[in-house]
Amino acid sequence: MVGLETGDDGAVVRLSDEIAVIQTLDFFMPIVDDPYDFGRIAAANSLSDVYAMGGTPVSALAILGLPLAKLGTAVGARILEGGAAVGIEAGIQIVGGHSIDDAEPKFGLSVTGVVHPNQVWRNSTGQAGDLLVLTKPLGSGTVTTGIKRGLVSEQVAAGAIRNMATLNKAAAEGAASVGIHAATDVTGFALLGHAIEMADGAGLGLELNIDALPVLDGAWDMLEQGVAPGATRRNLEYFGSRVEWGSGVSDVQKQLVGDPQTSGGLLLAVDAAKVDDLVAALNEAGALSSAVVGRLTKESGIRIS
Repeated sequence: MVGLETGDDGAVVRLSDEIAVIQTLDFFMPIVDDPYDFGRIAAANSLSDVYAMGGTPVSALAILGLPLAKLGTAVGARILEGGAAVGIEAGIQIVGGHSIDDAEPKFGLSVTGVVHPNQVWRNSTGQAGDLLVLTKPLGSGTVTTGIKRGLVSEQVAAGAIRNMATLNKAAAEGAASVGIHAATDVTGFALLGHAIEMADGAGLGLELNIDALPVLDGAWDMLEQGVAPGATRRNLEYFGSRVEWGSGVSDVQKQLVGDPQTSGGLLLAVDAAKVDDLVAALNEAGALSSAVVGRLTKESGIRIS
């Protein structure tokens, strides 16, 4: 049902009239020092793709690379414990996987989910006039870069870790209760890239409102100090040439839009008449954000102001 066509968050294979299987895989190198937190963040990030397809995760397999001579098996065990803890929150078990002795630590999950074939969310089915709602604040890329450089407080670091380790389960449940037209999760290609993918997939234009973007504590401070991961520049180089930037948009604001997210929120396209209901449902479900950040437009082009 869903493959590589629009760069969607997972593959979907119909098994019957009642059941479709979602398959997805994601892993990366550590972005925080604590192995348990790394495991939690990586697991939440992997599970997010299933929630972004409207599905329910049912099981996962672990992918672990570890430099055994440098870190030892105890670090690997803590990473797996963190991943398992988030799996329990999602209602699943990590039922197996594969590990290797590797030069750099890596961890993630291959996740299997299920969804009714008529209830699959895609990133390409938004409609002209839909409003875009974001369910987590932005800025994890710049804050984690600040963490690596020792530039952020323990409080800011803890907030970023909490944000990244939070499942998109509640946000997905809130969205499902209202009904949406399209969804994706915001990860490495940043809000800019994933929103453009959503617009391109639907053959529509895009407007984003800089002032409406939710921002992680500490992110503005890092950006104003010039702290940003290399992927921010690459995102802006790749996608930015297509954007009609408003005259009031600063370079720092552009970097926020291009900031690569780890385990970011869901970006939901909803009929404008339902947006108040969606915001209320997200808040009731406990989503970290329910910000209306833009819209899909019949007119072509990408406009950010």
